[in-house]
Amino acid sequence: MAQSEWTRIFQIAASNNLRDPWHLEFDDNIDPNQPNVGWKQYIRNTSAWFQCTQCRRKWPSNRVMVLFHMNLMNGQGVVKVRPLRQNCKSCPAAPMEMPSVDPENLTILLDVLIEKIRIKCYHEDLGQSNKPFTSLDVKSPHEPSHCEACLKGICDNAANNGFKKNF
Repeated sequence: MAQSEWTRIFQIAASNNLRDPWHLEFDDNIDPNQPNVGWKQYIRNTSAWFQCTQCRRKWPSNRVMVLFHMNLMNGQGVVKVRPLRQNCKSCPAAPMEMPSVDPENLTILLDVLIEKIRIKCYHEDLGQSNKPFTSLDVKSPHEPSHCEACLKGICDNAANNGFKKNF
């Protein structure tokens, strides 16, 4: 799914649920567990499709990690997002590919992000919520050597339960 769709869905959710203006920006340079001073982190997994740009092979994954860093300063909020990638197990030296998240799961992902912003940046007590994503029918096991999140040590490949890893 295109970055513009992420931004559009986020803007709708943010304008309906947050009292300050917020914007979403993609940043491949943010690292897990290393937010800048004053920034909060949230990591969540979802399901998505990948397609190899070399051989055009497609594969689903229920272990697609998305990294968010968020900051509210002077009445302006910023969320930096980095969907972590996977590469093709069939192609030698295959590039890491961006996930394509379906609209339903993207809406769930960004709705939960808004809740995390309210908790972490506005200190609201929203209680516990669990909004699981819709899992895909995955036929082969998760392969850590082809997963950017595994390589960075943040993929929860201990269980394939379709729920979040929460930081």
